[in-house]
Amino acid sequence: MVRVIRAKYENGVLKPLEKLEFEEGKELLIKIIDAEERRRILRRYKGVLGPVDERVLEKALEEAEAL
Repeated sequence: MVRVIRAKYENGVLKPLEKLEFEEGKELLIKIIDAEERRRILRRYKGVLGPVDERVLEKALEEAEAL
């Protein structure tokens, strides 16, 4: 399963901002992308290929990050 989620870093721990359905002790591979950097990338490419809804671009970025 590949999934992109948002998390907050507090007191040395990553805390998911949504419910996760994994068995206890499951080992996961985590790719960390700073949210502000992600927004900067989103703004940079918005409109490159013509007008595009930001939600469509957001979805495409999530799919690319999941690869």
